[in-house]
Amino acid sequence: MAHSTTPHTYRQYDKELEDIRTRVLAMGGLVERQIAEAVDALVSGDVEKAEAVISQDYRVNAMDVSIDEECTQILARRQPTAGDLRLVMAVIKTIADLERIGDGAERIGRTTVRLSEREKPANIFDSISSLSSHALGILRDSLDAFARMDAEAALAVAARDTQVDARYESILRQLITYMMEDPRNISWAVELIWVARALERIGDHACNICEYVIYLVKGKDVRHTSLEGMEQIVREK
Repeated sequence: MAHSTTPHTYRQYDKELEDIRTRVLAMGGLVERQIAEAVDALVSGDVEKAEAVISQDYRVNAMDVSIDEECTQILARRQPTAGDLRLVMAVIKTIADLERIGDGAERIGRTTVRLSEREKPANIFDSISSLSSHALGILRDSLDAFARMDAEAALAVAARDTQVDARYESILRQLITYMMEDPRNISWAVELIWVARALERIGDHACNICEYVIYLVKGKDVRHTSLEGMEQIVREK
C-alpha cells in the first residue's frame, strides 16, 4: 500500500526521528548517572546508595526495549532510506552499548554490597575514581558528538580511549601487587579487577558510539578500522 506523503506525514516522520535521538541522549544521561552513583557508593562504602543503583537498573533496560520498539516501528511503517536509515540503525546500536554500560553500573553496585565489610587500601579507590572520571568524560563527549552529528568530534573522542586503557592497566598492576603481597587480599582484589574492567569497557562502548556517528555522517562503516583509517574517512570531502 502506498504511503501518503502530505506535509503532515513528513512533519510526523521528522518528529519520530527527532524523538529517538532525544531518547538516546536521555538514556545516556541515565546510564552516566548510574555509573557515577555506583562508583561513589563503592568509594564511600555506601551500601544503601549501591542498592539504589541496583534497583534502578530496570529503568535502563526499559528504555532500551522502548527505544528499540520505536525504531522497529519506524523501520516497518516509514521504510527509511539513506541518512534516515543510518540514523535508525545508529540509534539501535547505540542503545545496545548504553544498556551494557548500565549492566556495569549494576555490577559495581553488587560488588560494593559484597565488599562493604572488607578493609581495602584507600589509594586503590583514588585510581578507580580517576578511571571512572575519564571513562565517563569519553562517554559524555561521544553522546555530545551523536547529538550534534559531528564526525570530527567523534574521531577526537575515539582517540582518547588510550587514556582510559592506560589507567585500567595501572589499576591492574596495583591490584596484582596487593595479591602478591598477601593472599588474603586476593578475594577483594579480584572483585575490584571486575570493577575496573567494567569502567574500562565504558571507553570501548563510547568508541563504538563514535563509530556509529561517523557511519551516520559519512555513510561508511568504520568498525574494525584503525584510527588513521577513521581519520581518512572523516576528512574525505
